[in-house]
Amino acid sequence: MGKRKTFTTDDLLRQQEGPQKRAKTTRRPVSQSSSQASDSDSDSEASIRENGLAVNAENERADSEDDENSSEYESDSEEGETASLEESQNDQQSSRLTIKPRTDHKPITRPPPLTTFFGLGISPSLQAALISMSIRKPTEVQTACIPPLLQGRDCIGNAKTGSGKTIAFALPILQKLSVDPYGIFALILTPTRELAFQISEQFAVLGGALNVRTAVVVGGMDMMSQALELGNRPHIVVATPGRIVDHLRSSGGEWDLSRVKFLVLDEADRLLSPTFAPELSHVFGVLPKDRQTCLFTATLTPSIEALAAAPPRPGKDKPFVHRMTQSVETVETLEQHYILVPSHVREMYLFHLLCNPPESTVHLRRAPPEPAKASRKPKAKKQKKPTDEDEEPEQPPPTIIFCARPRTAAFLTNLLKTLSIRSTALHSRLTQRERLSSLSLFKSFVVPVLISTDVGARGLDIEDVAIVINWDLPNEPEEYTHRVGRTARAGRGGVAISFVTERDEERILKIEERINTRLEEMTLPEARVLEKLNAVATAKRLANMELHDSKFGEREEIQRKKRDLKGQVP
Repeated sequence: MGKRKTFTTDDLLRQQEGPQKRAKTTRRPVSQSSSQASDSDSDSEASIRENGLAVNAENERADSEDDENSSEYESDSEEGETASLEESQNDQQSSRLTIKPRTDHKPITRPPPLTTFFGLGISPSLQAALISMSIRKPTEVQTACIPPLLQGRDCIGNAKTGSGKTIAFALPILQKLSVDPYGIFALILTPTRELAFQISEQFAVLGGALNVRTAVVVGGMDMMSQALELGNRPHIVVATPGRIVDHLRSSGGEWDLSRVKFLVLDEADRLLSPTFAPELSHVFGVLPKDRQTCLFTATLTPSIEALAAAPPRPGKDKPFVHRMTQSVETVETLEQHYILVPSHVREMYLFHLLCNPPESTVHLRRAPPEPAKASRKPKAKKQKKPTDEDEEPEQPPPTIIFCARPRTAAFLTNLLKTLSIRSTALHSRLTQRERLSSLSLFKSFVVPVLISTDVGARGLDIEDVAIVINWDLPNEPEEYTHRVGRTARAGRGGVAISFVTERDEERILKIEERINTRLEEMTLPEARVLEKLNAVATAKRLANMELHDSKFGEREEIQRKKRDLKGQVP
């Protein structure tokens, strides 16, 4: 009984200890406990220590009748010990599992800070203005150029058309202006008048909460009213080089550009051409040396590359240069085609294409304008047009047709109007008021077709332009990039179609080489095109007669001759 009691007491002591304590405590050797219990029976206790099961069997045989309950208790205690050990192991395993990181779900990822305007350091008021314009995420050129501009560095930004270059320089200018608003803070130069008005509109929207004052200084407008605007010290001046130089020479010290902090050359590849060299030289001479200079363009020309590689001005860091990550200068969402067409039947192909646009653009057709209120006077009988024998054609989706000369733009406008296609023109022979009116008609969905020379090829951001048609291929491949950039803007889709005559094969090859993309040929059913042969021929004759009667270009020709005579006077 003494031996059995010693064994079971150790078991009871171990059961009274918690599972964690048992896991940490090292068991004493059985030899130590047996020597303390009895020195005389060392041999028998050694056998007990070697095999505990033998001790249990001996005890059960000796006292099977008297201590049956005790033997059952020992069996229960052994089972309890085993269960306790298993429970301890499970507890340890579970505790280890809770320490390990979970692998049954993806780790939480946070967007990099530069993927938001907040991360770029743009103020809350400007962020609110961006949200009102439905702009929530910066583009590649904005992400790259905004931080260095906020740091005070000069910048050269190269990006595709429609990628948000204007906002890339407008946000840093407005943010710095909000800290210290005074006088003429920034001067933005553009090659075209239309682009100047568009940039001014974007500054007005973005800087509305800051009460930003802007002035547009371009040709074709009254110089006196522009001089008054400049005398009021606007914060932002958007100008064409020729007109701002005219004002600088005639200002009489009433205002100057000595405190300008930002100079921006938008469409820098065009501004740095020899055409604008004298005017830019004059402007650079009156600007402060510590200004920030920004150049933005869709085309990196050798002159811009030379500026990027040139040593910086004293006290200035080397300009930050952002280049496009892809060699293709046109966006992926743009479908680019060409049509082989004889030059003497282009008008018929154009009319057929406008009446039967590509399927991918049909959903962008604009609703016709609401009819004007009925007048009390009886309406005059509508003059019959060549297509009155058939029903009036359905208007095309928003389309811009580019041509080389103002006279061609005026002719095509008359032609399409005669064929019941609503259209308007945009070219240099129009007054500035007429040019703005044409753009307004096109933007407000009144007319679906805008016929333009290259004055409308750069920077114009007109929503949902579906098709761009090159009636004449441009002389320079770079101009093709700017023309087709009027569609497929901000991730939208669009179609560009170029008419290729027998004289244009070399030009189309240069364009494909420049944009690193092969244009797909589009074929039109010749039989259906020729169905309108008589109607188009009649409209063509009427359009030429109207152009002749209007004495188109006569005033400009007289002014050109006067300038030539003045140049010959010693």
